[in-house]
Amino acid sequence: MIRPRKMKRVQLTVLKNDVNAVIEYLGCNGAMHFDESETQAESAEAVSIRELLERIRSGAEFLGITLPAEPEADSTLPGEPDNALAAKLCMIIEALKEREMAAREEKQRIDEAYGEAKAFSNLNAPFADLDQLSYLTLRVGRLDPKVRDDLKEKLGDRAVIIPLGGEGDNRFLAASSRKGRFALDSELKNASFESIDIPEGYQGVPAELLEGLEGRLQKTKDDLEKINGEKEKLRGEIQMPLRRLSSLLLEALAIERLKSRLVRTSSIYLLSGWVPADIIPRVTSEISKITGSRTAIRIYAPDEIPEVVSGGEKVPVSLKHGAFVKGFEGVVFSYGAPLYGSIDPTPFVAFFFTLLFGIMFGDLGQGFVLLLAGLLTGKRGARQLARFRNFSSPLVAVGAASMVMGFLTGSVFTNEHLLAAPSRAITAAITGRPADRILSIIPLAEEGGSVTKLFYFFGFTIGIGVILNSLGLVINIVNCFIMKKHEAALFSKTGLAGLLLFWYAVFIALRYIFGGSFQWFDLAGLLVPMFFIFFGPVLWRGIAGKKPVLEHGLLTFIMEGFVEIMETASNYISNTVSFLRVGAFALSHAVLSFIVFKFTEMLAGSVHNPLGSFSALLILAFGNIVIIVLEGMIVAIQVMRLQYYEFFSKFFTDTGVAFTPFRFRKGE
Repeated sequence: MIRPRKMKRVQLTVLKNDVNAVIEYLGCNGAMHFDESETQAESAEAVSIRELLERIRSGAEFLGITLPAEPEADSTLPGEPDNALAAKLCMIIEALKEREMAAREEKQRIDEAYGEAKAFSNLNAPFADLDQLSYLTLRVGRLDPKVRDDLKEKLGDRAVIIPLGGEGDNRFLAASSRKGRFALDSELKNASFESIDIPEGYQGVPAELLEGLEGRLQKTKDDLEKINGEKEKLRGEIQMPLRRLSSLLLEALAIERLKSRLVRTSSIYLLSGWVPADIIPRVTSEISKITGSRTAIRIYAPDEIPEVVSGGEKVPVSLKHGAFVKGFEGVVFSYGAPLYGSIDPTPFVAFFFTLLFGIMFGDLGQGFVLLLAGLLTGKRGARQLARFRNFSSPLVAVGAASMVMGFLTGSVFTNEHLLAAPSRAITAAITGRPADRILSIIPLAEEGGSVTKLFYFFGFTIGIGVILNSLGLVINIVNCFIMKKHEAALFSKTGLAGLLLFWYAVFIALRYIFGGSFQWFDLAGLLVPMFFIFFGPVLWRGIAGKKPVLEHGLLTFIMEGFVEIMETASNYISNTVSFLRVGAFALSHAVLSFIVFKFTEMLAGSVHNPLGSFSALLILAFGNIVIIVLEGMIVAIQVMRLQYYEFFSKFFTDTGVAFTPFRFRKGE
């Protein structure tokens, strides 16, 4: 197809009880491009779903589980059991998370206390004097074990309470920072804490206290290891359910957010948007089945909508292509969406992109690498490369084209000997004179050093430029007639007058190349289309009966006319000559490949030099990698530039709106 799909506006009046099922069908099938409308505040249902989803995401992050970014293919709307299960799993994860946080905080406090105590363990000062010498406040005494937990809760992170003996022993060490000592002493007093007298003259921190801190520290480490084990077990048990629930909630949240944009009453929703005409029978039939024929459906053609007719609203553009052409839609839409009803340039882009890339990047082996990359990123390729799926078809296409060009130039991973035998056989059969290459881009001395073939090759690339420029002009003329812009179609520099001027200039150039000369009638052939470009606005206003004929005055008309003529001539010359870059990059690719090949050949010249052979292999591999990655990117950029500036600029004077249907999975 070279025209976008026909679109129609569909309005669905749906009961409140059926709206979720209808939106779910539309989202799974990507059928409707909804009209723009103001988003209202989130509903209570949407807030509830979002909060539950955030809890699941937080829990999954804690457990190290990767959740889907969008609903999976088999997702449905969650029911009450799903919501209940999601809430239950969140509670389990949050409880484990709180335990881990508490254990980590406990470990941190004990670590700090142990570090401080150990730092002062070897001080030559009485223990009683440490209260004035350190940042750490230590209290040693007896405390009823029954009140220990209550005391720890009251002190929080301001102090740590550590048992010093075994089970049933009521001796404890209380430690806090200097800042928290007053709070510590106050709470200890309330808990009937009884101090233990340290022997008089005891130097440093008692070993018993350090042993108590070490024991408590080890216990917290054991607790953390136990919690980590529980995390691993829990991760294995709930990973799949958590992913499934996340997917269901993502779908439900998308539906609720769409509903917030819809016109509605307390019992009815109005769904209005654009649907491709070829799928409307199937969509309306399915919706009738889903709702039991309780949905009112109205369908309008674009010319029945006043906003579209007046130009206030643009009909979204949907393109329908096969796998090969579809891969190049991204090239078109990265520049802009075509206007609805205009010519779809994607098939032409696919052909010329492939052709130009193949010419500039000719190597059988390197092209095979690109072809293989395209197959690996395809639907049946590696799952790890699924995110590059949009590049699959272009990579396969340009890889195959590069392989063809590489066969013609006799290059396989820069090696020029592997294809010599088949090239001789083919050239001998066709011309009677065997040659190592079917096509020679570099004028080599052993082949006579003639640059004639090189000039022919550059002439061929100029010919491609003439064809592509002409095609852009023809597309613009057709589009202008479709949009009823007759003045632009006939008299503009990209209209019929400009096309005739361009073609006649090319005709003169070809005649001159083949031995002809400029004739008197050539002047008429050039001046007649220039006349219509220059006087086009005046002629059209006269034909249309518009007054005044000189809309902006005589001087402005003359200046605009001369500028238009000069711009037309300069644009056509530059747009055509620009295609010399195709030959230039093909030549640079051939030269770089030749350098890599010769360097490799020199290093591997001696069979008695294993190091040389290894170096040759290294140079060959490195050279090919550089060519494939670096030059491949440069060639792709140059092809894109030729498409954008030399082709698209002829007819992309205005852009449309891309068809972006509501769907749950954006990658579809």
